[in-house]
Amino acid sequence: MEASTATTTTTSARAQPFGQTEINWDKLDKTKFYVVGAGIFTGVTVALYPMSVIKTRLQVATKDTVEKNAFSVIRGLLKSDGIPGLYRGFGTVITGAIPARIIFLTALETTKVAAFKMIEPLNLSEAPQAAVANGIAGMTSSLFSQSVFVPIDVVSQKLMVQGYSGHERYKGGIDVVRKIVRSDGIRGLYRGFGLSVMTYSPSSAVWWASYGSSQRIIWRFLGYGTDAEPAAPSDSKIVAVQASGGIIAGATASCITTPLDTIKTRLQVMGHERKSTARQVVKTLVKDDGWTGLYKGLGPRFVSMSAWGTSMILAYEYLKRLCAKDE
Repeated sequence: MEASTATTTTTSARAQPFGQTEINWDKLDKTKFYVVGAGIFTGVTVALYPMSVIKTRLQVATKDTVEKNAFSVIRGLLKSDGIPGLYRGFGTVITGAIPARIIFLTALETTKVAAFKMIEPLNLSEAPQAAVANGIAGMTSSLFSQSVFVPIDVVSQKLMVQGYSGHERYKGGIDVVRKIVRSDGIRGLYRGFGLSVMTYSPSSAVWWASYGSSQRIIWRFLGYGTDAEPAAPSDSKIVAVQASGGIIAGATASCITTPLDTIKTRLQVMGHERKSTARQVVKTLVKDDGWTGLYKGLGPRFVSMSAWGTSMILAYEYLKRLCAKDE
């Protein structure tokens, strides 16, 4: 997945654990990667989707809302709708997630290879090199996928908060689309697009930069990449390092980007009769809750991004091993 071959014996020895654990894009069976990947990522989405619903509800809650924390949101949803309440908007998300994921992963892998080659003359050490290349790839792939993801995000979030804190009720995803287009035209489906780009692109850059660099730091801590390098890592050790990298990446990204995500979510779920600017949303949040209002939903988002990140990256790395072409 990383830069192709090392230019020197020293670099090659230093990168040995990654040569054993990472698979380049050109070594993958693309058809199998996309088909099997759709099934794997759908399963992960089913397992973790409720966290997105809880986070979104907390972010749009007003000062008069009774449900002030994640547990009260869960209780309210289960009481009113049962388990299906935790999956509001799921159909819309899963429909758009597959094409968005294909765009994201293709852009991620191809850009990552190019980024490593581009920064190679800088002669950076492993961790900074991985952070820069992975960060560039994460940001670029997010920019490409936002064209599909933002409309899905707008529709699903309206379904997540319908009937909550004064928000309108809908008959389903199609009903949401029809009402948005009727009031605001097609551009209504891209409400908050600028903030989405500002939120998800840096978030993706931070996530992938943290993931790439933290892995290298962990491997070095375990003795790999040093003169006294141990034997090749076992599968369980590889998975443990990748999972640790996913947790660190999710925690870092959630702490840095939650304020932008809160503002974006509020803008996207507002009805056409309550249009506001990003500045007005910030003023309202600060007036009602102080500056901590910008971090509404940080707990669920922290858990969500860490859980999503760890689950997705383990599924992703497993998928790449599964779809690797035989030499």
